[in-house]
Amino acid sequence: MSVNLTERRPAAPPPAPVSAPPSAEGRPAARVALEAVKFALVGGSGVLVNLVAFNLLLHGTDLAAMAATVAASCLAMGTNYLGFRFFTYRDRASRTRRQIALFFVFSVLGVVMESGLFFAGYHGLGIEGSWESNAVKALSIVLASVFRFLVYRTWVFSHDARRAA
Repeated sequence: MSVNLTERRPAAPPPAPVSAPPSAEGRPAARVALEAVKFALVGGSGVLVNLVAFNLLLHGTDLAAMAATVAASCLAMGTNYLGFRFFTYRDRASRTRRQIALFFVFSVLGVVMESGLFFAGYHGLGIEGSWESNAVKALSIVLASVFRFLVYRTWVFSHDARRAA
């Protein structure tokens, strides 16, 4: 028996590429839906902070309902920034003074909208009970959150064109 040591084996063909399932990154509608879910998770935690702080301030201190709603909204604003920055929009432009300033400017506008809606509902309907004040508070949060979602994704946490290139 003889063995030819100089002969080379033919190279094995390269493995066929494995096609990954389409991700949300490639589909704009899915990407926005995923963003909306993340926004809702962070926003939901902010609503919880907002409502708990509102009730503690309204029923545990001598603050008037309007002062309690503004203070609770401001506390939730701070916790939401952290959630949006490090969870919902972590893939977007890095933290800058401009981003922080825009977030707080639009958040203050959101607090003004939320407080105005709360004022109209609370005083306009003559609400005095705890359940009713919480219902008006929750509705004002939901309505102002639509505004927040649109401005945060469009101007505050916008995609950095230089990173995408």
